[in-house]
Amino acid sequence: MTARIPVVVLAGYLGSGKTTLLNHLLRNDDGRRIGVLVNDFGSIGIDAMNVAGQVDVAMSLENGCLCCAVDSDGVDRMLDRLAYPGAPLDAIVIEASGIAEPRQLVRLVLSSQNPVIEYGGLVEVVDAAEFDDTRAKHPELDDHVRLADLVVVNKIDRVGDADREQVVGAVREIADGAVLAVERGRIAPGILFDDPGVRDSAGARQLSFADLEEHDHDHERHMHTAYESMEFIADRPLNPSAFVRFLNERSRGVYRMKGPVDFGPSGDDQRYMLHTVGVFAAFEKSRWKGSRATNLVLIGTDLDTDDLHRRLQDCIDPDPGRIDEMGMLNLARHIDA
Repeated sequence: MTARIPVVVLAGYLGSGKTTLLNHLLRNDDGRRIGVLVNDFGSIGIDAMNVAGQVDVAMSLENGCLCCAVDSDGVDRMLDRLAYPGAPLDAIVIEASGIAEPRQLVRLVLSSQNPVIEYGGLVEVVDAAEFDDTRAKHPELDDHVRLADLVVVNKIDRVGDADREQVVGAVREIADGAVLAVERGRIAPGILFDDPGVRDSAGARQLSFADLEEHDHDHERHMHTAYESMEFIADRPLNPSAFVRFLNERSRGVYRMKGPVDFGPSGDDQRYMLHTVGVFAAFEKSRWKGSRATNLVLIGTDLDTDDLHRRLQDCIDPDPGRIDEMGMLNLARHIDA
């Protein structure tokens, strides 16, 4: 089974640093091939490459990535052009214009009938130095932050220690998802995208801290500290009802979760491949090949690994011989047909 291409919506008000963050991802892609959709109508520079008023035109970047400009009506059409079986892309990023309503773009991705893509999350970028002023001018910013799966507090180097604690604390009070404070849009791509080789396998392996440290040792040696990951393995089936409760009780800081889940006889002894971003969760069913076990990777910021491990451990079914029909019924709304 080949993994789908994640589509990430990158949003934030003008001047927050969205394009800087996107350029950083393109320069530090670790071999990933990224498709970029710029949802704007003006002139946008990406690494000195101007996309001026061109709609539905794909342009190749030097590193093999693609860039194009689309209006909202053209997003789904361009996704179909970029994402097809065997497409040479590992991820797609939609950079929303500074005045775009992120809900609309998220809805377009979630409602897409393209079987090759999957929702990769909403990333909201805010300017640490201008956060209070931006909230005053745009009260809807709070809704955007609350909706986001990951909030990047950018330009944190432009504020003092006291103001830094204040602005990050204010964002955490509003946000339901993970919060990451960075300088100059420098986020590790591993928090958003899998290692390039993972798309061609059924595994859930992420870039390790050692991988990131080795790759970025000279130019950004602390990039590997930008996010955390943990693994949960269980060789006994999970109880569907207990696991649905775990999914519904969003854990602060967890951005993504991926891997196969074994629900035993309750799940018809099938393999359920889980993909979550924030509160969004989806399963793909398939037959087991090789040994059966639940093997999940959780990725995010400031993870309480002990609490997460305990709660997942509590999902192990104490009576795996009993069929949990109600649990599977509640799970059904997350299953890809």
